[in-house]
Amino acid sequence: MKTIIDLFEESVAKYSNNPFLWEKRGDTFEPLSYAQTHAQVHQLGAGLMALGVEKNDKVAFLSEGRNTWIIGELGILYAGAINVPLSVKLEESNDLIFRIIHSDAKFIMVSGRHLSKIRAIITNLPNVEKVIVFDELDQYEEREMFIGDILKMGTDFLNTKPSAFENRYKLIKDNDYANISYTSGTTADPKGIILSHRNYTANVEQALSLMNIPTNWRTLIILPLDHCFAHVAGFYSFMASGASVATVDPGKNTMDTLKNIPINMKEIRPNLLLSVPALAKNFKKNIETSIKQKGGFTEKLFNHALKIAYNYNQEGFNKGKGIHLLYKPLLAIYDKLVFSKVRDAFGGQLSFFIGGGALLDIDLQRFFYAIGVPMFQGYGLSEATPIISSNSVKKHKLGSSGYLVQPMELKICDDNGNALPVGQKGEIVIKGENVMIGYWKNELATDETIKNGWLHTGDLGYMDADGFLYVLGRFKSLLIGSDGEKYSPEGIEESMVQNSKYIDQVMLHNNQDAYTTALLVPNKESLKAYLKQRNLNWDSKEGKREAIKLLQSEVNEYKGKGKFAGMFPERWLPATFAVLPEGFTEQNHFLNSTMKMVRGKITDYYQSRIDALYTSEGKNVLNDDNLKSLN
Repeated sequence: MKTIIDLFEESVAKYSNNPFLWEKRGDTFEPLSYAQTHAQVHQLGAGLMALGVEKNDKVAFLSEGRNTWIIGELGILYAGAINVPLSVKLEESNDLIFRIIHSDAKFIMVSGRHLSKIRAIITNLPNVEKVIVFDELDQYEEREMFIGDILKMGTDFLNTKPSAFENRYKLIKDNDYANISYTSGTTADPKGIILSHRNYTANVEQALSLMNIPTNWRTLIILPLDHCFAHVAGFYSFMASGASVATVDPGKNTMDTLKNIPINMKEIRPNLLLSVPALAKNFKKNIETSIKQKGGFTEKLFNHALKIAYNYNQEGFNKGKGIHLLYKPLLAIYDKLVFSKVRDAFGGQLSFFIGGGALLDIDLQRFFYAIGVPMFQGYGLSEATPIISSNSVKKHKLGSSGYLVQPMELKICDDNGNALPVGQKGEIVIKGENVMIGYWKNELATDETIKNGWLHTGDLGYMDADGFLYVLGRFKSLLIGSDGEKYSPEGIEESMVQNSKYIDQVMLHNNQDAYTTALLVPNKESLKAYLKQRNLNWDSKEGKREAIKLLQSEVNEYKGKGKFAGMFPERWLPATFAVLPEGFTEQNHFLNSTMKMVRGKITDYYQSRIDALYTSEGKNVLNDDNLKSLN
């Protein structure tokens, strides 16, 4: 059984001269070979030891994607320490403070771009001994050090105590912790997922049971590196295969990074890309806009070619079957005339995407399949390091989440934990070496999630007769943003009800949508009293508009400079809401016997109201539906 260190050392021995990392320097991407990366990793690992990093120390890590991210994590692991990767999306100070303190981090590694976030909270982090900054600055504050100085310390350490460094990394066992990776919490208690060296190397082996990565392949990692999907499907699987990994040129800010993605694709010419639904939608939109701008004959030809491709491809596994085989010669012509030119936008070498994080719309899958760069849906979660299943070139069925990685066991269970037969829907439960160690300092949550070695995913799905997994959404209540981020709504909902006398009940909704929305049950008596104080009539249009504005102001207390601002990330808060005419009760079956909301039934019943919230008219809270609901 391997550690990540074993995996890297083996690859360096086999592929020492192959390029491993690509980074934009000036106008061009420059490669760093396996041997060169290895030297820097050893230097950094030894430097961290010289600094005083002990085995099992925690190192918080906050940076955009770059070579130093991957070298930094490997350096931490070689020093026997544990990386605590932090999402660069974390803007709220309390989010960062909680994770750094809860993880017992003694050191922080941070890029210059995100240093201001650490400086803003450093006085709240008395246990942090050093902040290692990736970029050279004119001046460093107390406790800060430039990584270049750590590397110099590493060189000295390797010269004077080579055996001390070697002994440290050779003593690391496969069950030693590699990462503590935090989930998206909605109150002050996100859970820290403990992933071991073996969790990672097992999931790399499992991932490679689904597909081969030739040594000359490249990927451009466009997803945040802090997530284990980018770890396994990105740099560790490529590392195990002797292939290479590029990171997006971050530019000066986030907007630069996004603008650089299409430019970098043409420069790196990736063979495989990892994606999430939000990125897939952007790629599709950009292609469609580009075709529309050409107009006329080109647009008609493209649309006709798509139609033919959809008919021929069907669901992938039944491609070209029966009468559809007649389309094959025509499709070959369309591919040369139209689709090959579209593929040039991705660098011209792209074989396929792997889509993870959330469920990909089947229309998106059909579109990318048609243009010749299939976006194969995969499924997983951080607690499973994360890959559980995926479609692949050799075996795929559009609309499914693919077939299972090997070796791994999976069963579909009912509410009582009993295994269900093929075709029946229930909770997806798995067992394998990719199952996390547990949640850091949270035995209760660990025991609720892992039972007798089986990981209860909280996701709803079923297996079909051909061995393909279908994931249908949450078995429980986590919401999923358009970028695949999963978060629990309960804390936000409870807080809004507790802190506002005008809100009786609220249910948040986000199923890979552009923003979060809410179904809101108002306290009509409190609203009437508020209007009466202002000499406004409840039955008047003016009164109803004022009541809805008051509800909006209550929601806004969690945003900007509101009374409860910072309690929750703003991207999880409702951008708009539907006012409901009646509350959730046991009588209408919207509450169960323990008075918990039955989300599925509420969502089904109010689906049209939810859909309306994603239109320009519905986004305006003073819409007719909301006014009518206050009768």
